[in-house]
Amino acid sequence: MTPSPIAEATSDPTPEGDGTTLGWQASLSLGFARRGARTVLAERRARGPLTVQRPFYPEGDVCHLYLLHPPGGLVGGDRLEVEVDLAPESSAMITTPGAAKFYRSLGPRAEQHQTLRVRDACLEWLPQENILFPGCHALLNTRIELQGAARFIGWEIQCLGLPSNGERMDPGRASLHLRIERDGRPLLWDRLNIEDANDLDGPSGLRGMPVTATLIATGADDDVLRLARETLVPDPDTLIGITRIEDLLIVRALGLASDRVRNRLTAIWAGIRQPLLGRPAQAPRIWAT
Repeated sequence: MTPSPIAEATSDPTPEGDGTTLGWQASLSLGFARRGARTVLAERRARGPLTVQRPFYPEGDVCHLYLLHPPGGLVGGDRLEVEVDLAPESSAMITTPGAAKFYRSLGPRAEQHQTLRVRDACLEWLPQENILFPGCHALLNTRIELQGAARFIGWEIQCLGLPSNGERMDPGRASLHLRIERDGRPLLWDRLNIEDANDLDGPSGLRGMPVTATLIATGADDDVLRLARETLVPDPDTLIGITRIEDLLIVRALGLASDRVRNRLTAIWAGIRQPLLGRPAQAPRIWAT
């Protein structure tokens, strides 16, 4: 079947946006719908430097899509907004070809806002990590709105500094927000504020580890919790905690290297995908490049 055409695609490359702010003001709105035997990207609205590659269908019906931010990073004054909407019975997996970078700022804040709406549909949200450079001033806000029997597996990985170069995010400021709800009822609200070096250390906080991550999956039971825990192997450089609140599986990670944290989360995702979504693990092709 030939996918239906994208309803609308527009672009405004003007970096000043409304003329009252500095930096790139970019937005991207994506709508997915079921068309016959597969999910298609039925709607796309874009302004500024945010876009997507054409959809891939390695599993036949699930729409695999890659988000692209051509500048490669955000500086003070930049604001990115991404909205994703899945209509009933649609299924999509969304990832990115590389890490998002938040560079040093002379004062203005760089912002990234993401709203994911899943309406009796299935979304896998698997972006690569955000790298927050020393001296950055960043706000990252992700809101996940589930309706009805929506299913979701997703993660967020934050790399605070450049650990491969021995550089901490010091100085640096960041406010990290993650919220997931179903039918308006909150399932998980997270907020992490980093104002100075003290917030990077502390035995009850980040313990001096530069990488922090959270994986969330809906529809979990005790068997899924067991499967997720069975993927864990001892690693002194990566701390993993896994729990379940009602049907919400929550994985927390702290680590010294983003690739090692991402590999651990990928193993958990691969282990729980079949029982939660009825599909064997099918990693995006971009991860292999």
